Amino acid sequence: MNIANDWVTIATILGAGAVTLAIRVSFQILPASWVVPSWFTRALKYVAVAVLPALVLPDVLFRDVPAGDVINVARVVAAAVAMLVAWKTRQIFLTLVVGMLVLWGFRLLG
Repeated sequence: MNIANDWVTIATILGAGAVTLAIRVSFQILPASWVVPSWFTRALKYVAVAVLPALVLPDVLFRDVPAGDVINVARVVAAAVAMLVAWKTRQIFLTLVVGMLVLWGFRLLG
């Protein structure tokens, strides 16, 4: 199938571009007296919480999957250990170090 003939793909790309443009232009064309609604400000608190897993999870689950496996178990275990360390200590550097050490430990064993 040729992408130029797929109207749904073209409409999706154009729609995403229009939304992106509208968001960027809105900061310049809205009056300075315009106030962001409180419900919108409250919703923005959850953007990072929603985006981070969406970016990290596919890499943890499906990157370097061994033949015959569905997910990369070593990465899942390393991520789970890192999440536990992050939850208990709240230290980013320690979380990264422990997660990487667990992942490298699995690579050395396997």
